[in-house]
Amino acid sequence: MTNQKKYKKTLIACYLGFVTQAITANFAPLLFLTFKGSYGISLDKIALIPLVFYLTQLIVDLAATKFADKIGYRACVVASQVVSALGLVLMTFLPDLLPSPFVGILIAVVLYSIGSGLIEVLVSPIVEACPFENKDGMMSLLHSFYCWGAMSVILGSTLFFVIFGVENWRILALIWALVPLINTFNFISCPIERLVEDGESLGIRGLLKTPIFWLMILLMVCSGASEATMAQWASAFCESALNVSKTVGDLAGPCLFAMFMGISRMLYGKFSEKLNLSSVMLVCGAMCAGCYLLASLAALPVLGLCGCALCGLAVGIMWPGSISISSKHCPRGGTAMFAFLALAGDLGAMVSPAMVGGISEMMGGNLKTGLLVATAFPAVLVVGLIILKASKKNRIKVEK
Repeated sequence: MTNQKKYKKTLIACYLGFVTQAITANFAPLLFLTFKGSYGISLDKIALIPLVFYLTQLIVDLAATKFADKIGYRACVVASQVVSALGLVLMTFLPDLLPSPFVGILIAVVLYSIGSGLIEVLVSPIVEACPFENKDGMMSLLHSFYCWGAMSVILGSTLFFVIFGVENWRILALIWALVPLINTFNFISCPIERLVEDGESLGIRGLLKTPIFWLMILLMVCSGASEATMAQWASAFCESALNVSKTVGDLAGPCLFAMFMGISRMLYGKFSEKLNLSSVMLVCGAMCAGCYLLASLAALPVLGLCGCALCGLAVGIMWPGSISISSKHCPRGGTAMFAFLALAGDLGAMVSPAMVGGISEMMGGNLKTGLLVATAFPAVLVVGLIILKASKKNRIKVEK
């Protein structure tokens, strides 16, 4: 217990790391229409902002497989907080300084998305390397802080805009930048252990030659796709299905989704020692597929909203659960494995929402059709978990 108390500061730093990632992912989208009105940026250019954000994260995920171990966890994770804070600060004045405001916004986005990518790659292995007994529960609780961070950004920003006006968004950006700035000092001083000692990790080649690693990659792609698709389209779905304003749509859609996702991760964190992770993941995968079907096929709009909200409860375990399962099956995977898992999750999070949008547009703007097709991702995740459980049983039989 005393040894675990020593790492309390490490946990707090990692929790705030995921809150920082939630700020960088969710703050700018709240300002898209403000950017359009203030700077005259067209909607097709504004649509590039989230694309640049996720592409930058993908590049950082891939690059981290090479440099993270060489540079060291502490230097990289401290840098993640510094560039995240810097990106948020630059967004407040760079668009007004440069001839093209859009270029100024993109520079800020690239900077804080570098920070977000580093957070995604490093925070999970930092917690995994801490000597905690209940690793599955700790991982789930850790990832719940992204949900609480997302809710805080949406609710806090909405409240700020109502009281002080959206024209004062620069002040709010500086306030949000304080989170990574303060957390920088936590990561400088907290104890950080190595996940795998030098020379003991499989390395990139070893990972790529491990069949079960590719099954983990599949689980992460499906987890990222299942989570991001509903998260990104929930607001638009609520607006179109329930005929409500954007503010109400944001609160009823993404906010409820994030709340249920956070609750799911906290509950698993509390009761994980009594539960089998693979079995919980199977149930959640099936439930997620059911929620997508409910949202896309329900005749009553209220049932569609229930499908959106409860989907958060279902997907909550998927991302951290896939990471925990990977750690158990590939204990020598090292930082490279976590980087590839983050890359796979981001790939699913980038491709699936775009696919839903494209299919919906082809069907005359019918978002329900796009969400129906996205049911394939949680369904494939369930199949992957069944294969994993079967392979585990076969290994046990061979060992006997």
